[in-house]
Amino acid sequence: MTMTTLNPDTLIAPEYIDAHGKPRRIPAATAQWLHSVIQPPVATPSALPPVAIFHHGEAAVLQPVLSTAATWELTSEAGERWSGECQPDETLTLPALPEGYHQLTLTQPVLLSRCSLIIAPSRCYEPPALLAGDKLWGCCVQLYTVRSQHNWGIGDFGDLRRMAAEIAQRGGAFIGLNPLHALFPANPDGASPYSPSSRRWLNVLYIDINSVEDFRLSDAAQAWWQQPDTQQRLAAARDSEWVDYPAVTALKLEGLRLAWRQFRRRAPDEPVMQEFDAFVKAGGQSLLSQALFDALQAHQRAKNPALFGWKSWPEAYQHPDSAAVLAFRIEHSDEVRFYLWLQWLAASQFAACWAVCCAQQMPVGLYRDLAVGVAQDGAETWRERDLYCLQASVGAPPDILGPLGQNWGLPPMDPQILTMRAFTPWIELLRANMRDCGALRIDHVMALLRLWWIPQYESAAEGAYVHYPVDALLAILALESQRHRCMVIGEDLGTVPEAIVAKLRDSGVYSYKVLYFEQTGKRAFRMPEAWPRQAMAVVTTHDMPTLRGWWQSDDLTLGSKLGLYPDKAILAGLYRERAAAKKALLHTLQQQGALAHRYPRQRGRAPMRRAINRAVHRLVAASNSALLGLQPEEWLDMEQPVNVPGTVDSYPNWRRKLRLSLEAMFADEGITHLLQEVSRIRQQRP
Repeated sequence: MTMTTLNPDTLIAPEYIDAHGKPRRIPAATAQWLHSVIQPPVATPSALPPVAIFHHGEAAVLQPVLSTAATWELTSEAGERWSGECQPDETLTLPALPEGYHQLTLTQPVLLSRCSLIIAPSRCYEPPALLAGDKLWGCCVQLYTVRSQHNWGIGDFGDLRRMAAEIAQRGGAFIGLNPLHALFPANPDGASPYSPSSRRWLNVLYIDINSVEDFRLSDAAQAWWQQPDTQQRLAAARDSEWVDYPAVTALKLEGLRLAWRQFRRRAPDEPVMQEFDAFVKAGGQSLLSQALFDALQAHQRAKNPALFGWKSWPEAYQHPDSAAVLAFRIEHSDEVRFYLWLQWLAASQFAACWAVCCAQQMPVGLYRDLAVGVAQDGAETWRERDLYCLQASVGAPPDILGPLGQNWGLPPMDPQILTMRAFTPWIELLRANMRDCGALRIDHVMALLRLWWIPQYESAAEGAYVHYPVDALLAILALESQRHRCMVIGEDLGTVPEAIVAKLRDSGVYSYKVLYFEQTGKRAFRMPEAWPRQAMAVVTTHDMPTLRGWWQSDDLTLGSKLGLYPDKAILAGLYRERAAAKKALLHTLQQQGALAHRYPRQRGRAPMRRAINRAVHRLVAASNSALLGLQPEEWLDMEQPVNVPGTVDSYPNWRRKLRLSLEAMFADEGITHLLQEVSRIRQQRP
C-alpha cells in the first residue's frame, strides 16, 4: 500500500549530492524559508487517509484510527457497493477490487471519513510491437519550426497531418512533439512551450486555418484572404528565418474571428454545433477558466499592453470567482465562446492527426510532451491558486555545464495539497495529455521524486530539493497509461538520484538516452549493443546543440558570448573535453563500422562532414534501445540551436525554423535514403 506523509520535515531535503558527487548542505536561510511556506494544510478530522493506493492483486488493508465502532461503505468506480462494520484497533480488509478509482466512507456517531482507494497496475502500457522485440524509430520535431507551403508562418496541425503520412511511408513509427500546451494568445512573445499558461489545453496557434470549414465558407474570410495586404503579411511570416509570433498571432486571430462569425450563424441542431457544445460540457470548469482567462487577458492587454498575466491585472480580476470576473463573463460572453471554440478546433484537428497515424498503422503514432510546470501568472495558477506555491520557482542546482544553475520560472505544485486532493490534479493532467496519442514524454521525470525549489528573488544556487510522493504518482501514471494505451518516456537527464532509477524501470517508464552523454571512456562511446532496451535513444534534444553545433563547439562559443560561462578556466576545460569527446566518437564510429577507417581523427579536429553525420545516424540506429528519435535538424545538418537553456532575452529561443520546407525535405533524395537506411538497420535482428 502507498500512503503519503504531510510532515514538512520529511519533504525538505537538508542536503543533496552535487554534480561532482559531493554532499552539500542547503543554505540555512533557504531551509527556514521552506519551512515557512510548506505548512501542512488545514485538514478536517478523519479516521482515514485522504487516499490509499494499492497495486492490483495486493490485499487492500487499512488501519482506521477509531475511538468508537464505525460502519463502512465501499463504492467501486463501476458503482458496486459493499458495507460492513469496523471496531477500534481492528484492521479493515476490503474486498478485491479491479484497477481503478474507488471510494471508501467510514461513519461514526460524530465523524464522517472518506478515502479515495486507487488500485493500480504494476507497469505502464507498452505497445505490442515493443513487447515483441521490435526496434522502432520516429521523428522528434518542434512543431512551430516547420516550414511549408500551406502554413501561416508557424508549423501547424495541417503540417503534422502531412508529416505523419510521410514518416509512416518511410518506416517511421512515431512523431515526437514539443509540448502543445496553451500559451498566451494575447502575449505572443511568451513563446516557450515549457512555460505554458495551462498544461490541460492546447496552443491555438497550431490550428490549420485553411482546413477550418467556416473559414472556407465565409465570404468575408475569403475576401480578406485574397487581399494583397493579407497575402503580403502571410508571405513575410512564411519567409521569416525565425517564427514571428506577433505577426503570426495577429494574422491567425484575424482569420479565425472571421470564421467564428460564420460559425455563429449555424443552426443549433447542426451536428458540428452539437459536437462543439458537447466539447464545452466535457471540458467543464477547467475549459471555461481557460477561455475566460484568454478573453480577460486580451481585454486587459488592449487597454494596457504592458500587462502580462493575472498578477498585473486590476485586483478585482485577479480572483476567478469575483463579481467583476462574473460580470465580464456575462458582458463578453461571445468573446469567451470564441476562445472555447478555438480550443475545440485545436482538439479536433489534433485528433485528426492521430487518426492519420492510426490509419497508417504506426505502432506508436504521436507522442506528446508534458512540461514540468506552468507559468507563474497563466490560466492554471489563476484558477488553482492553492495548488501552486507562487513564492517559489523550480529549476536545477549549479552543475558543470550550468555553473549558475537554472531557474525555470515555474511555480511548483505543493505536494501536500496534491495529496489532500487525492491526486486529482495529477490524474486530470495525465488524462488531458494522454488523449489522442500513443506515448507521453514527461519532461524532467525526476520531478515525480523531487523538485529544486528556488525562493522568490533568489538565485538558483539558493534552492533546495523538496520531495514528492513518487510511489503514488507512479502508480497513477501506470493506471492512466494502461487505460489510454499510452506508453511513457521519462526525460531522466542530468543528475538522476538512485532512488528513482529502479522505480522508473520497474514501473515500465522508458529512459531517455542522449548520444552526447554516452561516452564510456577517453577513447569510446557506448557501443550499440550496450544501450539499454527500455529506453529511447536520441542524438540530441531541443535543449542541446545540434550535431553540427556540438561538433563545432558552437554551444560553448555562444554560451560564452551570452555570459553562461563566467569562469574562463572551466570554459577552457569544456573545450578540451569536447575535443576529446569528438575523437572518442570518431574512434567508436570506425570501430563499429559506421565510418571508414581512413577518415582522419587526429586530436579531435576532424571537420564535420556528411560522412560523419550519416555515420552517427547509423550508430544510433543500431542501438539496442527499443525507440530511436531523430530530429530533422540532424537530417538537414543545421547549426543553430532552437533553445539555449539559461537565457531569456539574449537568444531568440523557440523561434528558429527548419532550413527546408516540409515539401522540400521529403522530396530530398538524400534524406529519403538516410531514413530508409535507418529503417533497415532498425529492422535487423541480432
